[in-house]
Amino acid sequence: MLILAFESSAKPASAALVRDGKLLAQSLQVSALTHSRTLLPMAEDLLKNTGVSLGEVDAFAVAHGPGSFTGIRIGVSTVKGLCWGAEKPCVGVSTLEAMAWHGLAAGGLICPVMDARRAQVYNALFRIEEGRPVRLCPDRAIALEELAEELRALGESAFLVGDGASPAKEYFDAHAVACRLAPDGLVWQDAWGVAMAAQDKPLISGAELLPVYLRLSQAERERQARMEQEKG
Repeated sequence: MLILAFESSAKPASAALVRDGKLLAQSLQVSALTHSRTLLPMAEDLLKNTGVSLGEVDAFAVAHGPGSFTGIRIGVSTVKGLCWGAEKPCVGVSTLEAMAWHGLAAGGLICPVMDARRAQVYNALFRIEEGRPVRLCPDRAIALEELAEELRALGESAFLVGDGASPAKEYFDAHAVACRLAPDGLVWQDAWGVAMAAQDKPLISGAELLPVYLRLSQAERERQARMEQEKG
């Protein structure tokens, strides 16, 4: 299956073309430009440079969360539009599961970490088994203190990936939690991981694709707080 994948859940923007688990091309950039300006041009360049037409793509894949609310919406909206225009199916995958694929060479316990603000990180734990990440817990928003206790109880070094990996390592080092930081080429989220995570997922229509935020947006939290005050 030929998959055109997108990742826009955090600061990096990435697009990748993957056929049956083999990377054909990938583009990634970490810039000040909004993802709405970068994702489609990246995809167009990938297709042009590999000599692949949009009609040859079997499905689109996207990291549908958790992550930046704006980034997730851009990625999901981009794929919805492509599905509608090209009449193709798609797959939405967990951003954290996609990141866990970066731990294949490291093996062992993989700990994706994304900044969730409000003194929390988005996280899930995975273990590399038979050449792929196996999920150990659901995606969640969790305080670093809680995550540190959980990792300490497991008693093994965790391989940290994601845009929150560096600050997490600083915290873990200060609290005697065994961990390793992914190198620069693996620490960022990317569309290759999205494509790999999509390999065994059921295909859905663009209309069925939905973002997964894990928690309310700031605007929704403020609205909820106002409603509770009015009730009080």
